[in-house]
Amino acid sequence: MTKARTSLVNLEATPYYHCVSRCVRRSFLCGYDAQSQKSYEHRRAWIEKRLLTLAKAFCIDICAYAIMSNHYHVVLHINAKAAQSLTNTDVIDRWLAFHQAPALIQRFRQGESLSKSEHKACCQIIESWRERLMSVSWFMKLLNQYISTQANREDQCTGHFWEGRFKSQALLDEKALAVAMAYVDLNPVRADIVKAPEHADYTSIKKRMESLKQNKATPAGLIPLCRQPKKNHARRHSVSANGLFSTG
Repeated sequence: MTKARTSLVNLEATPYYHCVSRCVRRSFLCGYDAQSQKSYEHRRAWIEKRLLTLAKAFCIDICAYAIMSNHYHVVLHINAKAAQSLTNTDVIDRWLAFHQAPALIQRFRQGESLSKSEHKACCQIIESWRERLMSVSWFMKLLNQYISTQANREDQCTGHFWEGRFKSQALLDEKALAVAMAYVDLNPVRADIVKAPEHADYTSIKKRMESLKQNKATPAGLIPLCRQPKKNHARRHSVSANGLFSTG
């Protein structure tokens, strides 16, 4: 029996999750279909753009991602501390970047006078949005629904684009996190698309490498990697969940 998503995501156990979504019938609905000789390659750019846009608004950091021709992988970090530090206005602005504002929230934002019950209702709505801003389910929903709608509009059809719900795996320790990130980064190599992971389009590893070559900061939407202090004149990345990332 399928388990409820709330039972699979437990912040007390771990804030790290590896999620996967696959196209229906494992069709090439995001890349190039050699059989039909039709290219859907541009849809991979849709997914990447939407993924990084959501990461800017949500209190969910992207550790790694790889967008393949018929599925994608993403390793997420739920940043509960960041969510709790948001002001009510921050929460409203972030949530309304993807939704229409209820009339009561519009009045709240405009500084109109509210009754005690209306103010209480506003606070309840805002707190529910705060919870959603660190929800993997809401993050994936806003990603997959958007892509499905765009693809169906382009194909002038209706129906499912994704093969059911996304799959998620809790990464319970530093070894699991490191293995999951390596798995995601090496996906295009295993698929024999590229010889080296940094050459694969629509992947986090390529974005990180491009920024590193240009001495730029971590690309927007991706969680920053921390470096260990110099030791024996060599720099080494930590592989611990606490030391590998800077979560703010």
